[in-house]
Amino acid sequence: MNHNAYNLELLSTFAAVPESKKAEFVTRFGAQSKNPTVIFGFSIWLGTLGVDRFLLGQTLLGALKLVTLGGLGIWGFIDLFLVAGVARDKNIDLARQILSTL
Repeated sequence: MNHNAYNLELLSTFAAVPESKKAEFVTRFGAQSKNPTVIFGFSIWLGTLGVDRFLLGQTLLGALKLVTLGGLGIWGFIDLFLVAGVARDKNIDLARQILSTL
């Protein structure tokens, strides 16, 4: 998911939140969401150790990356292109989940 589609999806989800619950939504989303830029930064510096995948809650993939040292660097390099999108997708899912519980 690209940056523009991500922002549009978040805005449409936020628009569906009842006015009286918007502050609660923002607080919960802000506390639980993952910043794609920060995840990308961790992927650059510690991606071969799987830190980026651990931060995304993907412990099995993080452990595999740690054991293989990022697939001898190949998996770490590929993840430079993938982890920000994964973070965005997880944030969209989180926003929808929060919306459904309000």
